Amino acid sequence: MAVRHRLIKVSPQTVWDVLSDGNLYAEWVVGTASSEPVRGQWPQVGAAIGFEVRLGPLRLTNETVVRHCVEGSELELEAHAGALGTARIAIELRPWGEYCLVIVDEHPLQGAGGRFHNAGTEALIQLRHRAMLARLDDVCRKQDRSARPDRSRQHSAAAR
Repeated sequence: MAVRHRLIKVSPQTVWDVLSDGNLYAEWVVGTASSEPVRGQWPQVGAAIGFEVRLGPLRLTNETVVRHCVEGSELELEAHAGALGTARIAIELRPWGEYCLVIVDEHPLQGAGGRFHNAGTEALIQLRHRAMLARLDDVCRKQDRSARPDRSRQHSAAAR
């Protein structure tokens, strides 16, 4: 079971806003070239996002389904990867002072991914999570900056 965490220096609400926007999925999920909500209201239980993975000229389309959601703190997904099977991805948000501790726990459920899961694949998942959490951090910081007014403009306007 691959568990990884990262302290993201924005509020838990900002992280949740990113996770709950189905249109941003491809921006933080490593390996996903594009995504779009295809069923239900993301991130409600049963809602799904379709995504595309590109490997050279090969394009694979699959979907991720919400299996559990506690608004603002927990999101559990089941990612379908065709012949590779499915995986459970649990994302937990914990307030950490003014910031957000994000914990990701992933493990295979069905298919080849589950049958052939070993220490080597576990190491690859850890590397993927490191990159995914870094991307999530970047997206969250961009969202946070765009949500807050530019303080330098406020100061210069107040000085006038």
